[in-house]
Amino acid sequence: MSLPSSERDDGAASMEEDHLDLSPEGDAASSDEETIKPEREQDEVSGLVEERTSVIFDQPTENGPIANRYRQLLRDRDDVSEEGSAEGLPRRAGSPIDSLLSAPDDSPSLGGSMISSVGSSRVPSLASRPGLNSPTPSFRPFDRRFQSRISSPSALSPRPTSPAFLTGHSRQASMSSQFLLESGETETPTPPWEVVRWTKLKKLNGQAFSEAGKRSFGSPTCLAVSASIVLGTSKGIILMFDYNQNLKMIIGPGTKAIESGPITAIAISADYTTIAGGHASGDIFTWDTSRASRPFLHIPPLDSSQLQNRTMDGHMPNVSITHLGFLGTRHTALVSADDRGMAFSHLATRGTGALGRTVKTTRILGRYPDAPPPSSGKPLKPSTVLAFSPLPLGNVERATDSMGLTAMLTPYLLVIVSTTPIAQTQHKSARPKDVAPHSAMTGCLAWFPAVKLKVPDPSTGSTMSKVKLVYCWSNVLTVLDVDEIPTDDKDKPPILKFKARSRWKCEEAIVAVQWLSRSVLTVLTITQRLIVLEDKSMRMTEAFDLIHKYIYHADLFSTQLHNLVEQLDENDTSMHGVVADAFYMSFKAYKGRIFLLGFNDVSIGALSNWADRLIALMENGDYIGAIQLATSYYTGDANKLTVGLPEDATLRHRMVRDKVMEIMSASLKYVFGQRQKNRTSVDDQHLRQLAETCFIACQSIGDLDFLFDEMYEWYEDAGVEGIFLEVLEPYILEKTISTIPPTAVKAMVSHYVSKGWESRLEEIICHIETATLDIDQVTILCKQHGLYDALIYVWNQALSDYITPLIDLLTLLIPLVQNTDYTTSRNLMEDENYGVNALKMFPYLSYTLTGRIYPNGERMEDEVASKAKAEIYWFLFSGKSITWPKGSGKTFLTRPTQAEEPSFPYLRIILQYDAPSFLSALNEAFEDPFLNDSQDKQLNGGTGKDLPEEQIFGLTVDRQYVVSILLEIMNPNDFAPEDTIYLDMFIARNLPKFPQYLLIPGSTLDKVLTGLCEYPGVDLAEDAQLSAEYLLSIYQPPDISTMIPLFKKACFYRILKRIYRNDKQYGKLVQTYFEDPEDQTEVFDSIAECLQPQAGLTKKQVHDVHDVIKQHSRELVELDPVRAAQTIATYAPDLHRFILDSLDEGSELQYDYLKALLEPDTETSEQPTATYDRDFIELYVQLMCRYNSSHVSDYVGIVQATNLRLDKLLPTMEDTGVIDAVVILMAREGQVQDAMSRLTRHLETLESALQGLVANTDDHADDFDVKEAAEELLRGLQKYTHVGIWLCQGQMKTSKKLNGIGRRSSPSPSDLTPEESLWLELIDTTVQITRRLSSVVAPSKSIKVSSSSSPTPVLDSDKLVALLRSLVQHTFTALMTATSTQSGTPSNNRLVTSSGGSLTFLRILRAFLTRAARTSPNLADLRAVLTSIFSAYAYEESILRLSNRLLEQQLFVNVKEAVELRQRGWRPRGSTCEACGKRVWGPGVAGNVFEAWEEKQAIENKKREEKKAAQAAARGKGKAVFPPDEGESYKGKGKGKSTVSLPATANGPGSSQGQMVNGKQDVQGLAVEPASNGGGDALTRRKDQQPLGPLVVLACRHIYHKACLDALQAKQRGDGVDSHREVDEFGREAVYRCPIDG
Repeated sequence: MSLPSSERDDGAASMEEDHLDLSPEGDAASSDEETIKPEREQDEVSGLVEERTSVIFDQPTENGPIANRYRQLLRDRDDVSEEGSAEGLPRRAGSPIDSLLSAPDDSPSLGGSMISSVGSSRVPSLASRPGLNSPTPSFRPFDRRFQSRISSPSALSPRPTSPAFLTGHSRQASMSSQFLLESGETETPTPPWEVVRWTKLKKLNGQAFSEAGKRSFGSPTCLAVSASIVLGTSKGIILMFDYNQNLKMIIGPGTKAIESGPITAIAISADYTTIAGGHASGDIFTWDTSRASRPFLHIPPLDSSQLQNRTMDGHMPNVSITHLGFLGTRHTALVSADDRGMAFSHLATRGTGALGRTVKTTRILGRYPDAPPPSSGKPLKPSTVLAFSPLPLGNVERATDSMGLTAMLTPYLLVIVSTTPIAQTQHKSARPKDVAPHSAMTGCLAWFPAVKLKVPDPSTGSTMSKVKLVYCWSNVLTVLDVDEIPTDDKDKPPILKFKARSRWKCEEAIVAVQWLSRSVLTVLTITQRLIVLEDKSMRMTEAFDLIHKYIYHADLFSTQLHNLVEQLDENDTSMHGVVADAFYMSFKAYKGRIFLLGFNDVSIGALSNWADRLIALMENGDYIGAIQLATSYYTGDANKLTVGLPEDATLRHRMVRDKVMEIMSASLKYVFGQRQKNRTSVDDQHLRQLAETCFIACQSIGDLDFLFDEMYEWYEDAGVEGIFLEVLEPYILEKTISTIPPTAVKAMVSHYVSKGWESRLEEIICHIETATLDIDQVTILCKQHGLYDALIYVWNQALSDYITPLIDLLTLLIPLVQNTDYTTSRNLMEDENYGVNALKMFPYLSYTLTGRIYPNGERMEDEVASKAKAEIYWFLFSGKSITWPKGSGKTFLTRPTQAEEPSFPYLRIILQYDAPSFLSALNEAFEDPFLNDSQDKQLNGGTGKDLPEEQIFGLTVDRQYVVSILLEIMNPNDFAPEDTIYLDMFIARNLPKFPQYLLIPGSTLDKVLTGLCEYPGVDLAEDAQLSAEYLLSIYQPPDISTMIPLFKKACFYRILKRIYRNDKQYGKLVQTYFEDPEDQTEVFDSIAECLQPQAGLTKKQVHDVHDVIKQHSRELVELDPVRAAQTIATYAPDLHRFILDSLDEGSELQYDYLKALLEPDTETSEQPTATYDRDFIELYVQLMCRYNSSHVSDYVGIVQATNLRLDKLLPTMEDTGVIDAVVILMAREGQVQDAMSRLTRHLETLESALQGLVANTDDHADDFDVKEAAEELLRGLQKYTHVGIWLCQGQMKTSKKLNGIGRRSSPSPSDLTPEESLWLELIDTTVQITRRLSSVVAPSKSIKVSSSSSPTPVLDSDKLVALLRSLVQHTFTALMTATSTQSGTPSNNRLVTSSGGSLTFLRILRAFLTRAARTSPNLADLRAVLTSIFSAYAYEESILRLSNRLLEQQLFVNVKEAVELRQRGWRPRGSTCEACGKRVWGPGVAGNVFEAWEEKQAIENKKREEKKAAQAAARGKGKAVFPPDEGESYKGKGKGKSTVSLPATANGPGSSQGQMVNGKQDVQGLAVEPASNGGGDALTRRKDQQPLGPLVVLACRHIYHKACLDALQAKQRGDGVDSHREVDEFGREAVYRCPIDG
């Protein structure tokens, strides 16, 4: 299967049109039609993606298969669910009843009795009866809006995703034969659908790369391409081939050229008649191809005499020419560059023969090896020319053609120079910072000249493109645009403006770059990957490996740049780690073709044309891929520039549209032909994918007629039209396709019904244009299959009939309503035809009466909507049976078995079926302005004469009439309360909305209110209360008090609150808040509202509120104890006692309540802190002991002592173990000794408990964690030891205060003061406890194991002993601290005070040892305890000494580094002042600098001697007194000022901004003024000489006279006055800023 050959020819031609034609035979006119393409964030469709492996079909193959590079032509996007397949399509959704409800998460029905209202003899409406599979709850929420299933946003009818969003197909097609080119041209064919088709030039390679060719000519070393293919060889010979691979010319044999070494660079002139070759010796030869026996021009390197005299420029001898090019159209103007980094332009004069011409050579880049170093003193870095190219000619004349622009790329700079008329640098650009540090060093560039455009550039409107240059450093590619700005003088060349437009970063270094066309770049990376880029967008469209091509490359630069790489500085990120080989001589592009010079061959690569790719895919059998690719070409999502398509959409559409249509037609013919031959070769899934692809294609090109005119017939003839229709479905639902032929509709109905997809079919029909439908056919089919949504839509839209659908639905109700047997009715309701479809009348009524199309919800036109509403109101409210259709004589009866019809028969049957749903629909209809009494509806002036009866009556219906009819029909005798409650809600809610349209007597409204209060079910309570609130907002009953019992019974608390608030019955108001279960938390705000002073309540009203609070006091606190306490404290503080008594004694509620009172949270509490009775505080402390014992000690510490009674609190505290609080209270009462005694008793209790625990370890090991319990007891000992320490410390502070007030006689050394006795008791207790417990938990007895024989010890003896010994250690530490701090008190006798503290400690220690010797049976235990304690002190001392030593060492290092930094100086950049230009240092400086420096040194020596003498004189007195420095005045942190104004070298330390050069550091480049007294004599002696002012050197190395710099800065400030400089907070003067660099 293939397209006509003419298509191929056209495609190839279009490919050629997109490239610059510079052939000699061409007219040099460009047909480049491409326009700038904006950058796309993501490719929606790509022509090259990864392969997919699932097989779609297998085609018989004659030869081996070739892998298809286009396995998937559309990128994967959203996964397709199983709904997209024939097997996985969803079955019919569940009953569409749920779609009638707007909220999908409504609660289920609540079961109830059939007759739920006592005393009612009427059953509720049929649909409301429980147990009848009702679609609604037992009571329908009144405000719920109707929605149709089709317009519902929820996915009630799942369907396949639109094919427009499907993923690309997966396939693995095989070829019938290999795609072979002529055997004479190629050796390794490439499939034509590949991105680049490669051709190896077998004939050329046989001559140039064969062994004989290499022996004769040498190995090819470089390549140039234009009208011919030119190779330079290692023997200095040039080979020229034509495109038929014929060797047309061998240039060089027998001439001096072959003696000049290998060809290293080659160039072809613009007219293809002259070839230039550069040799390794430095020689350049040009050859006229018409007379190639001898050189046309010879440019030799410099000889030895020229090197010495330097009379002319030229290449160095034996330096390889690495780059070569012709300038413009001239044969005698060349530019060249060598591997030493030098570049030259060569201009030969006109003359006869090679000997008659002279060549003028001009250096345009680089330095000679023996040139003197630059004056700046900077070291020279090794350099070379990585890339080099003159600007080629375009097909439109530009001023740049005659300027000889040449671009050169070095490792550091891009330089563009113009060589004519004189060499001049036009642009310089440094290497971008984006280059990765230490990456491979590569460089390449390529020009694209200005060309004429057929289509003007859409962004600029220009008909010609700009000159542009692409250049790369390492992995960073930049595109540079060149603009010409004309000058006023026509003789002068224009000004060139260079602008870097685009930048792209590759993953690896780039070694070569070429332009394939004006909009397409091709890049070769260091790993020999070829990347195709689109200009402007910088989008990488293709990438593949060329490593198998063995591209020729040579190491040209590493020798020259060896030192640069070897001396790599890691801190210098601009340097590279390796120098890459050169590839530029092997990678060329010409007319959209890529030419590769390999080590073994020459290859030509061409980007596949878009038409060729399509044809290749079709021939490969990949028809789906071809359609998808063609569609992407049409829409522009594919890489259109790469495959030769224009950017302009109109041109592209014209080129591609016919191809898409042909491919689709051919594909359908082929596929169904194959299926007819072998059904298994093309299964249904393949046909589905083909259909989806064709739908997308037809939608994209805007030709939907093809789908039904041709494509549907193929599917229908093959009997698989169902596949076509399923693919069509989402397009209909999205309204992309709305016109369907009747045959397709009939087939769709049959197919979907056979599959059980009726709900989906309904949705489809409701989105089709009815004008194209066969009405009779569709209505019959819809009735036959119960598709009432679709039936209603067709009647309404096709015939504008809104009555017939209602009659059809009411017909379903007749057997339901007439059959009074409960079981029979239930069976009928469960029948889908009755129970489901009949209910559709309510959303239909809702939609139509509000002007919406059913079921899709779109708005009707006003005229149509008015007609529809009038007909339906006439049908329901005319009060009689009607004949419909008119003239048919068929009267629609609701009771065909009875003799007569009731009044309003159709309204009655609907209300009997489902009154709640009808009234809800009517509630929506009441919001429509159709029922307003507008002038448009008045039948005056004969406007109603031509209207039919139903229109005239319908226009007269208003809200008052509807309500009157409903009140008449829905009386309690005929309808149950379950139905009439909805009428009550309907009236109650609509009367406030439309008071100007409704007039209802008060007696009726009283009945409505009563009915609302007697709602039949709990689930209607909220709706009923809301309705009553609506009604009461506009109607006030004459005697509201009679309604209050009803409101209470109905639990209408919101109404009761409003009534009580209006009547100022505040007690009942608060009572109602307590009774309202949903709003109880608001009772606090209600109490605050009632009792706030601004409310102005009477005493009786306040008393009523208090009584209610008392009645519900416990309930109030249970709601929120904190808010209850805050509210009562603010508004009713007298009730605290009552509320606390009402709570359970000792309950947590009491504690929470008191906590909120006594310790309010400052963030949430707003009431001011009040004082409460002592009983409250004591009760709070008692409760705190139970519920928060850890906080008791903190609280009693802050509460006033007068508020607490010890006799009442101590028993509770002791019972709950809050001993620390007991001690605090006793100490505050002055019972210090008793407190210590109580504390020591508790410590001994804890000791006994620990001893008992350890002794019975084995007995309790299984019951609880003995180890944790032991540690907890020891922590308790530590805690209470600290309490004892606190007690002793507090007593010592108290005694010191007393001693300060009245001096007491000092006690004898043997007597202890009371505070010392406290310390003694505490120390003795802790030591004895430690001694006794140490023996219990010692390691020798601690290896007890659990009764389970576990090897793990139960107790950690080491940890327990450490905890024990810490008791005594902490006590002794506290004692030493307390006694040592006594010396800190002020005293006239320092010695006495210091010794007093020591005596205190010694007395306590001696008393302790005396008591220990008297009471302890064995002093060894005591000694062991004290020894371990004191050893711990010694260990801590050694640790502190070691830390101090480490800190000092580190500090020394830091100080040393700081001093070294301060000693560094800065070298000025020049020797003259940047402001005045006078020399400030060095040879020729004015003033006797050396004599001034000697005087300064003498003054400094004299100061040092005086300072030493002063130190020696003061050393014997213990304090040295230093005389003030006469020459320096220190401020802040020791920043000095200079003593003598000397322009000496900078010997002060460096700074961040600037510093003085005459010796003193000033950290931020501060100004330094000379002191008035330093060197005054010397300055006096030199009054006739120029004064030596101070100098300032800044960080940028600029140097100024200080006076000059001050003057400049004063001028910059605008005052023009040399004002005094400001001084900062450290005494440093303000920072200098360089006027040049800022």
